[in-house]
Amino acid sequence: MTGSEDRVIDVGQLLERVESAPPIEAVEAVAAALGEMVEARSVTLLITDFTGRAVVRLTSADLVDGARGHGVEQAETLPLAGTVYDRVLRSQEADVRADGDGAVVVVPVTDRGDAIGVLELELPRPPSPTQVDEVRTAAHALAYVVIAARRHTDVFEWGQRSSPFALAAEIQRRLLPASYTCEAGQFTLAGWLEPASSVGGDTFDYNLDRDSLQLSITDAVGHQVAAALLATLLVGSLRNGRRGGMDLAAQAAFANDSLAENAPSGQFVTGQLLRVDLHTGTAGIVNAGHVLPLRLRNGVVEQVQLRVDPPFGVVPGRAFQVQSFPLEPGDRIVFLTDGMEERNAVNLDVATALADSADLHPREVVHALGAAVLAETSGDLRDDATMICLDWYGGPPRGRRTEQGADPDRASAPA
Repeated sequence: MTGSEDRVIDVGQLLERVESAPPIEAVEAVAAALGEMVEARSVTLLITDFTGRAVVRLTSADLVDGARGHGVEQAETLPLAGTVYDRVLRSQEADVRADGDGAVVVVPVTDRGDAIGVLELELPRPPSPTQVDEVRTAAHALAYVVIAARRHTDVFEWGQRSSPFALAAEIQRRLLPASYTCEAGQFTLAGWLEPASSVGGDTFDYNLDRDSLQLSITDAVGHQVAAALLATLLVGSLRNGRRGGMDLAAQAAFANDSLAENAPSGQFVTGQLLRVDLHTGTAGIVNAGHVLPLRLRNGVVEQVQLRVDPPFGVVPGRAFQVQSFPLEPGDRIVFLTDGMEERNAVNLDVATALADSADLHPREVVHALGAAVLAETSGDLRDDATMICLDWYGGPPRGRRTEQGADPDRASAPA
């Protein structure tokens, strides 16, 4: 990379190279083109894995010791804790380090706050600030390349699985949103699921339209494939109702009756459905026998008290009440399943953990809570532990400040 301030990265050319390559080679095409433009010694994408505690370097080139193999594909898993990759993902800022006469540049690969991974470049000369910004822009474009390419190939999904998925986990994975994090003008949210050793039936979901934000968190009774299939019926019913234009009460009633009609006798799902009106800042919630959410407001954590309807599938024909859910700008709301409170995690104080993570982005909050419950149970979860963290900023519908896929003002404080 030259010392000139002249721009050398042509994002349009990068995308042309992507379109001419097969989906499985899309990232390699970007890396090769970017490497030529900046004269890099190497360009590497590392994607976050499904544990949230590691990044994975995918390659089809030279053999790597300790890497997992799948045909010619290799996946090298690198723990995040204490690394430059972790700092970049948390801060959403570039890291530039001297390396002999050159430099190593690590930048985030992010879309709307969803941290897909990092891009690492080894350069023969130190880059200028303008050139670092160009690399960040290229990394932002790469986020969209990964999102598009993974629709056509399993290689990214395979690479992100540091351990094999059982059938129940495979079914459960399909019920979760494509992106676990979303930044918007009025809010930021992030969801996370720590699966039990015998996978349960937890799910979370969200949807954003012009007028509202809707989210759900659910917990199907039982474990393994039976629970995953019950969750499939519930989530499919909720999505069908939502996409058909039903209001919150109608979605709940439709899902309830669908379970009562199609699920085995005695099967049920607890859950909460929330709808936030983005124009008025008011919210309504359905609580179907579920764990009460927590709210962090002005430094104080407390449960949000709600009336309780029966779980979905218990009483056919039941009408569900939509309760007012108070929201104030600055609120942080955490919705969770009972796996966060299970018997072998009895010593985990979720409220204290939530207060201690107040300066973190919701993306890191849910990771921290998930790590805390794993530590408390010595990694032996008896039930899925699932959570959604919603930061509400309020105000009218609007865009957000963004730098290459993330709002820097919302990034986590340094570790």
